[in-house]
Amino acid sequence: MEKNLDKKKMPRQLEGTVVSDKMDKSIVVEVERIKAHPVYKKRYYVSLKVKAHDLNNKAKVGNVVLIEQCRPLSKDKHYRLKKILAK
Repeated sequence: MEKNLDKKKMPRQLEGTVVSDKMDKSIVVEVERIKAHPVYKKRYYVSLKVKAHDLNNKAKVGNVVLIEQCRPLSKDKHYRLKKILAK
């Protein structure tokens, strides 16, 4: 069976708020999403903090950014800053 090499998976993209920019070329982004309890159906927020690569140190604390999954850049960094959505 021949594999189709033309199809590539779209990298996972997340939208979140920058909570730290103290590292050089790195930012910490907090991504919030709403989840529903399986039995009681109450909705609640779940947050996830991920480190992202910011090559030019453009993003500042409080900015809303779009990050994209990439190859591992370090032990913790698996995302890359794609663009700043709001300042």
